[in-house]
Amino acid sequence: MKNYIWGKNAVLETLLKNPKRINKIYISKNIGLDNRLKKIKEFALNNSVIIQFTNLNKYYDIIKEETGEDVNLQGVVASVSPIEYISLESFIEHAPKNKFRKLIILDGVSDPHNFGAIIRTAAAAGYDGILVGNHRSCPVTAVVEKTSAGAVNHIPVIKTNSLPGAVDFLKNNDWWIIALDMNNSDNYFDVNYKDMNFALVLGAEGDGISKTLLNKADFKIKVPSHFESLNVSSCAAVVIYETIRQIEYT
Repeated sequence: MKNYIWGKNAVLETLLKNPKRINKIYISKNIGLDNRLKKIKEFALNNSVIIQFTNLNKYYDIIKEETGEDVNLQGVVASVSPIEYISLESFIEHAPKNKFRKLIILDGVSDPHNFGAIIRTAAAAGYDGILVGNHRSCPVTAVVEKTSAGAVNHIPVIKTNSLPGAVDFLKNNDWWIIALDMNNSDNYFDVNYKDMNFALVLGAEGDGISKTLLNKADFKIKVPSHFESLNVSSCAAVVIYETIRQIEYT
């Protein structure tokens, strides 16, 4: 099956950041072109991407069958090549040496909506990458791309065969590991995130972070709650923006 993305933001951001991924764009012939659709048409023409005005019912059926969800195409679908993952070694080698860096590690986060939301928040906050494992983790699917509103094109996604091995590699390269674990007593705002390279580890709802990774963490933090705990993407947003508040505004 071909890879499709849909929605105005997802298609437009891919055109702006990574137009070579797009093979063809399909725009509904039954819809008026608003500003974003006009921009999609303009940038597609500027990048020699073929546009076809057509009935999108066929693509709706294909995407619904693939995702198992009712989807809002917003009048535009694009046929794309898959996102290219990078290696952790390449990430470390090519990262700027004159600033401290910030990374998200996802351990077993399998829900594409949570994954996409975390990508969107991390990219908006200026994080340097998202690290996922080959096992027990959601790949970058079309639902992930749509939920991220195209932000997946703005932040590297790093894939590794072994998250524990990747954490050891980071620690050996002057990185600190911070695990979000709701069973710990230290609050997320009690850690000083300034003046260090750090990786924030987030686990799946229910299972949380594996014991192996927890044992490798330099800090273990929680988001306090008077009710049931927030889902992983909400927790990620809270902690990510506390790190940005400290680093950039204190």
